[in-house]
Amino acid sequence: MSSRSSRTEPGPESRNDLPETVAVGRVLKAHGIQGEVVVEAISDVPGRLDAGSSLLLVREGEPARTVEVAASRPHKGAVLVRFASVDGRDEAEALRGAWLEVPRSRVPAAPEGTYYHFELLGCRCVDCGGGGKDLGEVVELLEDGGGLLLIVSDGERRIPVPFVQAFLRQVDVAGGRIELDLPPGLLETCASRS
Repeated sequence: MSSRSSRTEPGPESRNDLPETVAVGRVLKAHGIQGEVVVEAISDVPGRLDAGSSLLLVREGEPARTVEVAASRPHKGAVLVRFASVDGRDEAEALRGAWLEVPRSRVPAAPEGTYYHFELLGCRCVDCGGGGKDLGEVVELLEDGGGLLLIVSDGERRIPVPFVQAFLRQVDVAGGRIELDLPPGLLETCASRS
């Protein structure tokens, strides 16, 4: 599942490092002269960018502000969006690079056996097959065409770990812990010094 991707049951979470908001899109550029923008949608939730949707517009160095989608339509693998508060090309161009976010409370629970990226980031990884060795924390996720890679760092090295069922023993998103059973030699072969 996307979003800046074990089922987490509703209820109090024990992790305090989860973000308050989750990215669902990014403004790529202005389109035309009427104030539309091209948005890269990064949410699997249908209707997230439909007319009437309320989103947080987040730009580095500026306070977040709420925007309402006035209209949207598919466009070359992206979405053309017109916000109610944006008039003309200059205002639209000023939004280039902004993230569109929603409160985490508006993100539905991931289906059983799937995870949101924001849930995996920050999880501690332990190699149970390697004697319970603490590998570090998930600092990045990469989708490489062959699946998802967890980039795990202990501060000295970065280890790309394939996030595949064969290596997973347990994923505890609420507890911030991923237990792995890695094949011998994988760490030595794949690790790189930071």
